[in-house]
Amino acid sequence: MIKVCAIASGSNGNCYYIGTEKEAILVDAGISRRQVMKRMKELRLDISKVKAVFISHEHSDHIKGLRVLCDMHGIDAYLTRDTLQKAHRNYHPKTAHVFVAGDSVKVGSFLVHSFAKKHDAIDPTSFRVEVEGQSIGVMTDIGLACDNTKEHLAKCDIVFLESNYDEQLLEEGPYPYYLKQRVKSDHGHLSNKQAVELVEQLKDSKLKTIYLSHISADNNRVELAMKAFGHLSSKYSILPTNRYAPSEIVTVGEEQLALFG
Repeated sequence: MIKVCAIASGSNGNCYYIGTEKEAILVDAGISRRQVMKRMKELRLDISKVKAVFISHEHSDHIKGLRVLCDMHGIDAYLTRDTLQKAHRNYHPKTAHVFVAGDSVKVGSFLVHSFAKKHDAIDPTSFRVEVEGQSIGVMTDIGLACDNTKEHLAKCDIVFLESNYDEQLLEEGPYPYYLKQRVKSDHGHLSNKQAVELVEQLKDSKLKTIYLSHISADNNRVELAMKAFGHLSSKYSILPTNRYAPSEIVTVGEEQLALFG
């Protein structure tokens, strides 16, 4: 039995949980240890099962909770060498394992495939996690859906997929011009429209569940992201994530795909 959820997803912090009955991993640790513990407790998830945290890039909303979380609970950290060197020293755990984008890392029953992505960070990576016959992707902070993203997305059963901004809200919103250009650049973020187009291009895919992730507080609304994906809801289970609270848990067994709050 596998449980999957977003502990947090948004520009104020990101953390994604993938776990079996015996062990778990996190992707990103962009909220405080206290918040990770609080939200996992709400979901009846056990921090002692977490064996590793994989970090996608050095921006604080993906790494700022890493040191305290790993050092206090004896959790292994995995990130690229450039990401570790670029990250603020306050975020460095005592022990860090280094991988190269493209590596596949085995942690217990998890096989974590890393791959390079387009984002304005030093060495950004996305991940696809294989465990118990399922494949779960964490694909956020993407300016352009490159071939790596498309290839791994097609292999996913469940994906945390960026649906960051609504194009009209971004254009009419409060961001200064340079920041708007950054957000919509090939090294920024995916819009609702771009995320939908990415999914529409899938062929012969196993994908069943899409978590709409990293939804902007200023340039998007959950209802707009959900509406953009509305015509795909007969083919996929479309779930929102939240910057202030954990998402629903998707539980996958050998014969079932079920939702639990």
